[in-house]
Amino acid sequence: MLNVDDIYNEYAKMIYKFLMSLCNNAELAEELTQETYYQAVKSSKKYNGTCKVSTWLCQIAKHLWYQEIEKSKRRKTSTLNEDIVLPDLELPEKICLKFEKMKVIKAVHILDETSKEVVLLRITGAFSFKEIGEVFSKNENWARVTFYRAKQKIVKEERTR
Repeated sequence: MLNVDDIYNEYAKMIYKFLMSLCNNAELAEELTQETYYQAVKSSKKYNGTCKVSTWLCQIAKHLWYQEIEKSKRRKTSTLNEDIVLPDLELPEKICLKFEKMKVIKAVHILDETSKEVVLLRITGAFSFKEIGEVFSKNENWARVTFYRAKQKIVKEERTR
């Protein structure tokens, strides 16, 4: 029969160092060292002497380390599933759109007042062409054509720069 006190006194530092080499975490190594000796006491009757006591203890410690890795993986997975915050996937698109709107607003200043107002209502106020036509007491087609011509003028002006 194994004397657990003697085994602890003789091998505790070695098991601790072994676990530190695996986990690089002093608290975890200490906890796993204690758990190693607890498991050794529980299964001391199963130890048959075919290997050194230090090898047997290291096997227990290694097994506990692997269990800790698995627990850690499960914790990370469950934490990710519970606490995940998805980024706004439209964010880059919104930034590009905002940038493009800013470019258009700057370029709009070359337009006549009516065309400028049509473009600004369309891109900033998100008015439909029908609503823009109503604002000017015109029809939807007039708003579409005015907007299209204003865009063409802006594009042409940008190309010449």
